Amino acid sequence: MAMAALAAALREWAAAAARRDAAWRAALPAWAALLGSLAGLAAQMRAARRLAWGGAALAAFGDLRPRLWRKQRGAAEALLEQLGERRAELRAVRDAVGAGAAAVLRLYEERAAELGLAAALRRGPRCPSLADALEALQEVERYYRHLYLESKLLLHVSCDSLADMEALPQSWESILERYKEDVVQDALLKISLFVDNQRELCCSPGS
Repeated sequence: MAMAALAAALREWAAAAARRDAAWRAALPAWAALLGSLAGLAAQMRAARRLAWGGAALAAFGDLRPRLWRKQRGAAEALLEQLGERRAELRAVRDAVGAGAAAVLRLYEERAAELGLAAALRRGPRCPSLADALEALQEVERYYRHLYLESKLLLHVSCDSLADMEALPQSWESILERYKEDVVQDALLKISLFVDNQRELCCSPGS
C-alpha cells in the first residue's frame, strides 16, 4: 500500500535526521570555542599592531615584529582550518539529510497516482496529512542547506581582516538565532505524528 510505504520511508528518514541533528547540536560548543579563540587571537594581533615597535625598548629586536606576526597568522590559519573541518561535518549532515529527503520525495512521485491527491491531503484527528509530513521533511532539508551556506559565508574571512575575525562569535550567534533548533524539532514532531497515526487516514471518512 502506498501510504504504508511512504510512512515507513518517512519513519526511517526522520530517525536518521534526528541522529544527525543530535550530533550537530553536540558539536556547537566546539564551534563556539574555536570562534572565540580566533576572535581573541585577532584582538592580540590588533594590539601588536599598535605597539611602538620603533621605540627604544623594542628597537634592539628588529625581527621581532615580523616573527610575531607570522606566528599569530599561522595560529589564525590553523584555527580556520579546524573550523573548516567542522564545516565539513555540517556539510555531511546537509548532504545526508538532503539525499534522504530526495529519496522519500521520489518514492512519493512514484506512488502518487496509486495514492491519489485526496489521500495525500487527508488529515486525521491526531494525524497530519501526508502532504504536511512531506512539507516538514522539506523544511528540515532547507534548514540545513541554508545553515551550511551561512556557515560557509561566515568562514570566508581573511586573516588580514582583524575586525571581521573579532566579530565572528557574535556573527555566529546571530546565525544560530535565525536558525533555531525548534525548526527541526517541530518538523520531526509533525512527521512522527503522521507516522504514528497514519492508520487513522485509512479509516477516516472518504478513504
